[in-house]
Amino acid sequence: MQIEETEFEDLYVIQLEKKGDERGWFMRTFDHNFFSKKINRYHSEWKQMNHSFNSDKYTWRGFHFQNSPFQETKVIRCVQGKVLDCVLDLREHSRTYLKVFQVELSQDNCKMLYIPKGFAHGFLTLEDHSALVYLHDEYYMPEFESGVRFDDPKIKLTLPINPIIISDRDKNFNDL
Repeated sequence: MQIEETEFEDLYVIQLEKKGDERGWFMRTFDHNFFSKKINRYHSEWKQMNHSFNSDKYTWRGFHFQNSPFQETKVIRCVQGKVLDCVLDLREHSRTYLKVFQVELSQDNCKMLYIPKGFAHGFLTLEDHSALVYLHDEYYMPEFESGVRFDDPKIKLTLPINPIIISDRDKNFNDL
């Protein structure tokens, strides 16, 4: 496992390493001691794990987040297909406030994204039948959930193609 810092404070790309032989492969996707040593301010206790499946390419999900006091740290991994994963910095005192970080996650590139509290998360599927697995350090609290539209003029998100499928909820978030 290798941890790559990004220009966004406390946001990391994690490169997983497959160990293979004639039987197939094995890879470690989480190691508390390793994360504790390599990730600034790491203190997460994972409370929930979610799995998202998306039938069609060019589906958009996001930008989602939970408000205080239930903000979440997340680890995201694509286990099937390919997505363009996008995170929006909502930390008002951050030098990257309202900027978006993007990384391609796929079953083939074996990358994960460590997202600290204070970010909104979204993704665009780049292949049919794409699936993500998420670790969360907070429980889902619907009354604290919120979001930002992908086309909110304040964030100037650039995508390789406009989403074809997007939920009514995700289309109708208020402007920032």
